[in-house]
Amino acid sequence: MLLHKEGRGPLIGFAITLIGLNAFIALFAGGTFSYIFLAISILFYLTVINFFRYEPRKHSDGPLEIVCPADGRVVVVEETEETELLGCRCLQVSVFMSVFDMHVNWIPCNGVVEHVSHTDGRFLSAHLPKSSTDNERSAVIIRSEGGDRILVRQVAGAIARRIVTYPEVGQRVNINQNLGFIKFGSRVDLYLPLGTKVHVKVGQKVQGNITDIATLPR
Repeated sequence: MLLHKEGRGPLIGFAITLIGLNAFIALFAGGTFSYIFLAISILFYLTVINFFRYEPRKHSDGPLEIVCPADGRVVVVEETEETELLGCRCLQVSVFMSVFDMHVNWIPCNGVVEHVSHTDGRFLSAHLPKSSTDNERSAVIIRSEGGDRILVRQVAGAIARRIVTYPEVGQRVNINQNLGFIKFGSRVDLYLPLGTKVHVKVGQKVQGNITDIATLPR
């Protein structure tokens, strides 16, 4: 199993903390409690390792295909008014990532980055509709090869406290590249032009850089 580069710092930090706590408990408490705490520590650390796992993926499709930007479950497929950045009606498709999903985010289409921004906010549960506009979030707008503007929004959740976004304005990006990483439970929103044919439905399990989310209008 590979580990994503974003996991190096947290894994080192957790390891040092857990080793210190277990040494302290073994020294001053000892007995059965120290063994129980050691078992819990190992289980917790293995869970964190699993969270930061990384699986290289390759996807090839036509210029009109939108590829899923994250592992998880589809929680929103609807027409909505995106007023914050695009200023128009769009089709929104949102994917919720639990702590058990791989949290790498992927570029959904080939194109050029027109906008990158980060907005501070709350940490509501990422299941809630208001999390898209109220929570801490990062936004990337990509101008596709066909001229459509695709908004990808990384949204922090109740547990997630750090969003990492890699693209820069003016950069040419492609499917198979990492968009970023959200640490510990979150969601990714896609805003697509009206007329886009969506291939997924609410409740469906999807995989980043594997599942075809939609086909842009010609």
